[in-house]
Amino acid sequence: MTRPRHRILCVCLGNICRSPTAEAVLRAHLPGAEIASAGTGGWHIGKPPYGPAMKAASRRGYDLSSQRARQVTAADFDRFDLIFAMDRQNLADLRAMAPEAAHLCLFLEPLGGGDVPDPYFTRDFDGALDLIERAAVAWAGRFT
Repeated sequence: MTRPRHRILCVCLGNICRSPTAEAVLRAHLPGAEIASAGTGGWHIGKPPYGPAMKAASRRGYDLSSQRARQVTAADFDRFDLIFAMDRQNLADLRAMAPEAAHLCLFLEPLGGGDVPDPYFTRDFDGALDLIERAAVAWAGRFT
C-alpha cells in the first residue's frame, strides 16, 4: 500500500463543528489524501459532529455523519505532515504540545490567516462553511 501524498489533521476546540467540517471539505478537494480531525479539548470524545454543523454541511453535499470527536494525541504530530488549526488559540495550544519539527499553521493561512469563527458560539454555520470551502480550494491549489 502506498502512503497518501498528503496527511493532514484539522483541529478545533471540541472537534464537533469546524474541524469535522474542514475534514469533509478537504476530502472533497484532495482525493487520495489522508485527512482527519481532532480537538484540543476532550469534552465531546466519541460524539458525532454537532447537528447544525452536519445540516449546513449536508446542504452543500458534505457528509459528516461517520465522524466522531477525538482529542489530539502526541502520536498525531508524527502521523500527520501538516496540522491545521481553525483559530489562533488552538494554534497556540498545539504549539505548546507539539515537537519543534511539527508543521502547524492556521487553516485560513492561504486566505491571509485569521480565525474560522466558532459556529457553536456564533451560530453562523453557513458563514464558517463559506470560509472553510474557500480555504480548502486554496489549499488544494497549492497541493496539486
